[in-house]
Amino acid sequence: MSNAVANGLAGAGGGIIAQIITYPLQTVNTRQQTERVAKRGLSSADKNALPAQTRPAGGTLLQILQVLKTEGWGGLYSGLKPSLFGTAASQGVYYYFYQVFKNKAEAIAAARKEKGRGDGTVGMFSWLVVAAIAGSLNVLLTIPIWVLVTRMQTQTQAERKIMEGKKEALLAEALERGWQESTLHDKLAELESVKPRPYGTLQAAQEVHREAGVAGFWKGIVPTLIMVCNPSIQFMIYETSLKHLRAKRSASKTGLKNVTALEVFLLGALAKLGATICTYPLLVVKVHLMRSLK
Repeated sequence: MSNAVANGLAGAGGGIIAQIITYPLQTVNTRQQTERVAKRGLSSADKNALPAQTRPAGGTLLQILQVLKTEGWGGLYSGLKPSLFGTAASQGVYYYFYQVFKNKAEAIAAARKEKGRGDGTVGMFSWLVVAAIAGSLNVLLTIPIWVLVTRMQTQTQAERKIMEGKKEALLAEALERGWQESTLHDKLAELESVKPRPYGTLQAAQEVHREAGVAGFWKGIVPTLIMVCNPSIQFMIYETSLKHLRAKRSASKTGLKNVTALEVFLLGALAKLGATICTYPLLVVKVHLMRSLK
């Protein structure tokens, strides 16, 4: 098995494990990015008077608890199946092509050294290009999956807001027409008896195609391609830091030569943190585009 295939499989497996562990946070994060008050025309006082479930939660933990209360664990894991498939495909594709182009970059660097041009190591800019190419191919091949995942993560939230909007409209109508309490109670009971339609991967795909055709599955492609700089920045920081750490260890007299697994983990985490901080605004734009295709 080639090292590119091995890296692809390892990336897919690691991505699946990480996705299962962090998926509730991703769901809440997506909902926070697309949060809207159900009735935009309400005054500030009216918005504050809305029931608590119609207003954005005060923080991530509070919103997780709110989702658990109103939707159960299923709400936090809405869209998990296509997300796991997307993660496996995305991580597998990315790490496969990253290793392929990394091998080519290292071969070019070695060839340049033989010709007396360079020290045989891959430079920072080359790592950036390698990660950018792998990321671009990954985006083009897997973005339809993430469009569906985003739809499924926010569908329950959207239906809940629509329902609350209908309740508010019903209450306003009751006040305007002077309905008796029994009439209002019957109308509310009738409204709450309507069950939301099942919403799975097939339903999400049909909705996307109905709203925007085949092109809808690549909605948000521009900011997503721009966000390729996220893993590019991540791997540029990671590879450069790892190179300097190894060089420092080689020159050290302490006897410790190899980089430990914990150090590799910490370098990767810090590199990802830096890349995420730089590109988070683009992530917000991408989620909005994926959620609303009209």
